[in-house]
Amino acid sequence: MPVMDPDECGMQVVRIEERRCTLDRSQFFVVVPFYNEAHWIARTLDSLAAQTDREFTMVLVNNCSTDAGVEVAEAWCAEHPDMQMDVIEEAQKGTGAAADTGFRYAIERGALVVARTDADCLPAPDWVERLKRCFEVDGLDFVAGAVHPRRDEVKLGWFDLALIAFLLWLMETIGRIIRRGKQFKYHFILVAGNNLAIRAEIYLQSGGFPRTRIEDVHEDRIICERVRMISNKVRKRRDVIVYNSVRRARRYGYWNTLLWYWDHRYKPVEVDIR
Repeated sequence: MPVMDPDECGMQVVRIEERRCTLDRSQFFVVVPFYNEAHWIARTLDSLAAQTDREFTMVLVNNCSTDAGVEVAEAWCAEHPDMQMDVIEEAQKGTGAAADTGFRYAIERGALVVARTDADCLPAPDWVERLKRCFEVDGLDFVAGAVHPRRDEVKLGWFDLALIAFLLWLMETIGRIIRRGKQFKYHFILVAGNNLAIRAEIYLQSGGFPRTRIEDVHEDRIICERVRMISNKVRKRRDVIVYNSVRRARRYGYWNTLLWYWDHRYKPVEVDIR
């Protein structure tokens, strides 16, 4: 119920009381695809274990790893028996294929909402809590969160942070200009596969992630375009935050990274940066 509070000027301010979300771990799943992330994945799992709302099930999708990533994940799970986690396999190499397998696995086991992050990312402590509110309180079908650079792997100065923010803004602005049409029910938003969530029925209705490799298409953008054609309950939420590795930007350079994400206008020799 809304509560009226007086502010310093004597005017009344509407304060909405917090409503507790009821999605439990049998209904809210987090999918984490991974390929050769033995060095990174434990930190990602630690950040998920540190969530303010731990009522969720994790699905880790091993996508043809040749390192000890599976062993690291299984050892972590053994050390955290209070966390519900399944490790599954996808033999078809590709971020789209691995993500799709994870989402369909979750939905088959009763998930009503499925979120995704990646194995080199750190979701903010309130990530799950805020996502749940997007669906239960705000009634959304698809949410794309904000991506901030990780600052624990390399030192980033103010220029790096400002440039990254500008390039993200530029990508979204260009997208809104060129990715519009009568077939879409909502304007273009910049989507990162490491920070999104979707209702199960909308995932199935849209066709889900294309079962492709990142070298071919960016599956996160494709699924958003598919959802925009069937729902207007699509939002970019700046308060839903994941901290993303900058290793690709460090290897490619900032401008080439922008061109890579812009329909592969930059063709790197090495795609899987480790």
